[in-house]
Amino acid sequence: MIANKPEIVTQKRIINMFKDPNLLGYEYLGDLKDEENNSNIEKELLEKFLNDKYDFTLIKKAISELEKVATDQNKKLYNINKEMYNLLRYGVKIKVGIGKPKTVEIINWREPLKNDFYIAEEVTIKGENTKRPDIVLYVNGIALAVIELKRSSVSVTQGIRQNLDNQKSEFIKNFFATIQLVMAGSDSEGLRYGVIDTPEKYYLTWKEDTSIEQPLDSHLYAMCQKKRLLEIIHDFIVFDSGIKKICR
Repeated sequence: MIANKPEIVTQKRIINMFKDPNLLGYEYLGDLKDEENNSNIEKELLEKFLNDKYDFTLIKKAISELEKVATDQNKKLYNINKEMYNLLRYGVKIKVGIGKPKTVEIINWREPLKNDFYIAEEVTIKGENTKRPDIVLYVNGIALAVIELKRSSVSVTQGIRQNLDNQKSEFIKNFFATIQLVMAGSDSEGLRYGVIDTPEKYYLTWKEDTSIEQPLDSHLYAMCQKKRLLEIIHDFIVFDSGIKKICR
């Protein structure tokens, strides 16, 4: 029987696994519950990634285009997320003079390890109502995954429902504009994952053996290795007639 530890104990253990250079090797951005302006597009981190690849004007225009899509209040989350996915996957095309548009690549898909991977906890997001995802994963300053954790005595479905509520207009819908993986887990049930708008009953378990015994840690390790995370997002996500889908 798994001890019913507080969620924060599990959370700190997961954070340490992500930070460990011998395991996942993400850079830790800290506990962001008291930060005023947390965003799904952390401009300083994105600028840092793009600085040695593009000139200042291109970078500013690309970030402006990303923010315009991410903050659109008039479209359904599916449409916003699809538009954002296309920008992340194919780059942001910027018109420069009368020539062909230039493409600003937000993620280096060809060389996954040349991207910057970050993790943060207790990320306070202001929407119509403020919410605080337990863990957020960023690539080059773009929030690509959220993880809600529950104590062992609570069903992981509560974490799934929390994620689903957070995607509603009355909470932090716009934060999910960039999100590609939506996850919930506990020490007793391991990890469940989906994408935006995935109904509770279709959340999946990643089935792969690793050297890590704890189910939750093992599932996260399998899915969130740097190359694997980008491979899943690049190769195994589809937008199909109003439904976003991901591989089993």
